[in-house]
Amino acid sequence: MEKVRVLVIDDSALVRKLLSAMLDSDPGIEVVGAAADPLIARDKIKQLNPDVLTLDVEMPRMDGLTFLENLMRLRPMPVVMVSSLTERGAEVTLRALEIGAVDFFTKPSSDLANCFAESAQEICAKVKLAARTRPRPYTQVQKLDVAPRLSADAVLPRSQSPGTRGSMRIIAVGASTGGTEAIRVLLESMPPDAPPIVVTQHIPAAFSGPFATRMNNCSAMRVCEARDGQPIQPGHAYIAPGGEHLLVMWDGAKHVCRLHDGPQVNRHKPSVDVLFRSTAASVGSAAIGVLLTGMGDDGARGLLELRESGAPTLVQDEASSVVWGMPGAAWKLGAADEKLPLEEIAARLLVLAQQPTVGARRAAS
Repeated sequence: MEKVRVLVIDDSALVRKLLSAMLDSDPGIEVVGAAADPLIARDKIKQLNPDVLTLDVEMPRMDGLTFLENLMRLRPMPVVMVSSLTERGAEVTLRALEIGAVDFFTKPSSDLANCFAESAQEICAKVKLAARTRPRPYTQVQKLDVAPRLSADAVLPRSQSPGTRGSMRIIAVGASTGGTEAIRVLLESMPPDAPPIVVTQHIPAAFSGPFATRMNNCSAMRVCEARDGQPIQPGHAYIAPGGEHLLVMWDGAKHVCRLHDGPQVNRHKPSVDVLFRSTAASVGSAAIGVLLTGMGDDGARGLLELRESGAPTLVQDEASSVVWGMPGAAWKLGAADEKLPLEEIAARLLVLAQQPTVGARRAAS
């Protein structure tokens, strides 16, 4: 196989040196150059024609977002962002993923050599995966204005009938690489009275709060980072906190979010399989399972458990996925009833939510 040719863009000479050496140590990667700012990078892209860029979010002369936006509009190519573990870094990185960056990895503020060494396998895997993606030209989309919210009761009154186990549809969503943008598309298409949505996105702890805030600002639903014991209500979406598993549990009167500080599952925490398994056990046929773009197979077996419990299940199709790893694994496993483009999933979920629940569903033949 040909090596993935990478251009490293970072204003820190130390980061350029360490990151280049780490990437070059992988036999499947060749660092063809490095640039200290986007203006130098612009010329080197023309000269070297790399397969993938690593791009620092904070850059001199032209900030990383402006450069990325110009790049994805004029010459779309795979980009992996390098972010700091700060709230500002999280906000900029989420915006970069919205513009078209494939993925990101974080760099610490100190002990760079040891931290890069510890994360080398993960970073190299993200770079090689990025080389196989299909970046699309960036175009700004006119978004609908979301009306200001008052209190939760003013937006969505609490149901007058007592909740009984399995009586309320709950949509469980899992995603990884490319998922922050896919989840945005999904939530932007949901009305304020949509069924409750619980979401596990593979994301670091410092990023999940800003991500939930960003989703809340662009959706008519009320989106928040899930809290332990928080009741699950229609019109609300709950994002799993980075570093904790999100479970859906029945407490005898209502469904609630439960956070669990257990070990990683499928090398992820939060894990989609944990969310899907808990939803299958506590919601059953009243649930709807959705697996979006992502690397690996986390969520595939959990989605099958949802389907076997009688819940309708969907996966995002390959053409609209940044990476068809997780949804592809679920589809091959027979865990999904349907395979749909991202833009059609929200409408389909609303249709399924109106259908009566069933006690059980035959396993896929």
